[in-house]
Amino acid sequence: MERRWSKPEMWVPGGYLVLVAAMVVWLEVASRTGRDVGMGAIWPVLATAPISLLLLTSFGAAAASRGADSATAPMVEPSYGSQPPAPLPTDVSAVGDPLPSDWVPDTSVADKPEMWDVFGLYIPILVGALINATAIWALLRCWARWRSARSAS
Repeated sequence: MERRWSKPEMWVPGGYLVLVAAMVVWLEVASRTGRDVGMGAIWPVLATAPISLLLLTSFGAAAASRGADSATAPMVEPSYGSQPPAPLPTDVSAVGDPLPSDWVPDTSVADKPEMWDVFGLYIPILVGALINATAIWALLRCWARWRSARSAS
């Protein structure tokens, strides 16, 4: 019986997905337990960087600048040096008004953070990892076919 998939074709994309998922789970658990993850969120983003960079260039500021015609863009004269200071406020607050340093935000009506709120970061990372894993699988599959065709001839 002929093997359809070689071992690298099966294990490399799966291992990549497991690695990205483990980084996302570590980030979530560490942030929920109160540990300072610092720049820990950068690792899953860097693991999916090829897709992230493609998405940024196709939907980000670069796409907006590509769409703008330079001939129709208004000419803005650059300003050099410092700008004049803004005028000072002239209104005087009443004696009973709270001072800005005494102001405390009212959090009683704020929405409670939910578990689903964090998926705003994790869904693009996991989708990018899935697309990257598919690309890795396709490259390894092409390499395996090339290798088997080369050995057959």
